[in-house]
Amino acid sequence: MRRTTLLSALIGACLCAAAASAFQAANPPAPAPSGDTATEAFGLWSLFTRSFDAFTVLLVLGSVVAVAVIFANLIDVRESRLIPRKLVDRLGDLVAAGRWDDVRDLVARDETYVARVMRSALSAARHAPDRDAVRDAAELAAAEESARWFRRAELLNVIGNLGPLIGLAGTVWGMILAFTSLGQTGGKAGPADLSLGISKALFHTLLGLLLAVPALTVFGFYRTRIDRLCNKAMIASAGLVELLPASLSARRAPAPRPAPSSTTPATPTPGA
Repeated sequence: MRRTTLLSALIGACLCAAAASAFQAANPPAPAPSGDTATEAFGLWSLFTRSFDAFTVLLVLGSVVAVAVIFANLIDVRESRLIPRKLVDRLGDLVAAGRWDDVRDLVARDETYVARVMRSALSAARHAPDRDAVRDAAELAAAEESARWFRRAELLNVIGNLGPLIGLAGTVWGMILAFTSLGQTGGKAGPADLSLGISKALFHTLLGLLLAVPALTVFGFYRTRIDRLCNKAMIASAGLVELLPASLSARRAPAPRPAPSSTTPATPTPGA
């Protein structure tokens, strides 16, 4: 579900970027009016259309992906997805009753944090000679699950750090355009000639900051929440693993009985 949401967001952003490029090519911006009319016509959308380029597309695409990741985490990062109370209570009852087949069937059908850890512990308990090996398998599974949940929010950290860098690249590009126009006029360019490049530079910086600040803020929130939920899930899983009796790890399938010998001893004949 999460991958589908992100893929849909990427496809939608690409289509929007292509449509915006086609619209800009078909409708070039009209020259800015003079006087008070220019002040009235100026706005965020007009600045966006005038500054639209590859850097703007990348920043808008990053914003769409960040929103998709935020909504995906809003749906997934919940206590009921990591440590459902009903599952923990049911596993505790089954383990206390020694119903190991039911425990295996229950964790095999569930994909939550606790179920995955218990699945690894039960798998190790069937082959491990001691309890330490079972604990090690459970700890390894818990570490893997914690990393898997942290990766759900890590993309926000990447986007938040790349946003200002892309904005800085757009800023440099805008300043290059401004100085290029200044050089083409032999140093006699007026404010109107420099305005496009300077507005591009500052607008790209603004877009990069508008992308980075919310992404890093939400990433910090989800990182703290995931850390808290993973710790609770780890404690609950450790409690269930400790309930596994030592005899479970030593249990083996009964050895097959030796087959009866095909040769039967000769029966002595009477009078021999």
